[in-house]
Amino acid sequence: MQAENPGQHANPGQGRLVLAATPMGDIGDASKRLCDALATADVVAAEDTRRTRSLASALGVTITGRVVSFYDQVEVSRAPALIADMEGGRTVLLVTDAGMPSVSDPGYRLVSACVEAGLPVTCLPGPSAVTTALALSGLPVERFCFDGFPPRKQGQRRTWLATLATEPRAVVFFEAPHRLAASLADAVEVLGGQRRAAVCRELTKTYEEVKRGTLTELSEWAADGVRGEITVVLEGAAPRSSDPADLVDDVEELVADGMRLKDACAHVAGSAVSKKELYDAVLAARRV
Repeated sequence: MQAENPGQHANPGQGRLVLAATPMGDIGDASKRLCDALATADVVAAEDTRRTRSLASALGVTITGRVVSFYDQVEVSRAPALIADMEGGRTVLLVTDAGMPSVSDPGYRLVSACVEAGLPVTCLPGPSAVTTALALSGLPVERFCFDGFPPRKQGQRRTWLATLATEPRAVVFFEAPHRLAASLADAVEVLGGQRRAAVCRELTKTYEEVKRGTLTELSEWAADGVRGEITVVLEGAAPRSSDPADLVDDVEELVADGMRLKDACAHVAGSAVSKKELYDAVLAARRV
């Protein structure tokens, strides 16, 4: 196990990586620490250099360091040069287009490389679509998990949704606006129309909107088309019955959607019942 090596405890003259959250839409969400970091970093690694320069300009900040692009497709190839900068004593500031680096954005590979190289890493906290959506959802979110973007293809998306059938934690995920209606329609089919959710659109921006309701209600609302950046919060699943016979219909629904019987039993069983007992219950019901 490696010991923590927070950036704020770095030795004088030692290079480090600074991850910084940037505003999702409202420039007023930028922290003073972000402004200071933009002004003083030796290197600014930006997901989009033009957007970062525009952000700095809007904040009245002059970037004095070198600005390099650092997006998904170049993250691996650019990391060694940034590691070399830090090993040479430079501070590298990593910013993405909006929100927190590493959360469905570039960042974790560079952090991992810094950890391997023994370089300090610190973070300037700030805006995050995940926690903002959770707070606005109106759902129980004491425990939650984040699942990035759903699969684009319907079959894979339905398989992914099936894994959430017994997930007791709230689930947060992003979705492209042109796929939201299809994703919600699939969720109705796989998870049931009465499961509650919240669709958060354009968080912190001028046209911010939060739609709350059942999956059926939200699916009907989204059918006409939705624009903007989307974050969805799905209510955690209710506790399942401990009687395998009560869960047979749930398994058969997943099988009808194309899932293998053993996989469907594993998804539905969760921690409520034994997978083998549920499998045997399904076979017994088929013989009746």
